[in-house]
Amino acid sequence: MIEVVIWICGSLLALGGIACLVRVVKGPSILDRVLALDVMLLIISAALCLEMALNRHTDYLLFVVAACTIGFIGSVTVSRYVSDQRNA
Repeated sequence: MIEVVIWICGSLLALGGIACLVRVVKGPSILDRVLALDVMLLIISAALCLEMALNRHTDYLLFVVAACTIGFIGSVTVSRYVSDQRNA
């Protein structure tokens, strides 16, 4: 049963990854591209979590936590930079 759930979640993550790549290519602004890359990082982290759940190990847990932290810090940094640019 868990294999079916993993396949469904993996398919949805793959569709989300394709949509993120489209947004990176077609994004009209730098904010759209940065947000799409941040979502792509989270999709990769979610895929690693799915793999850990399927194989019942926690080998990639440190990478998942580090990737989420780096994505959050990067998004906050870009948004602060853009907001400073708009106020100037």
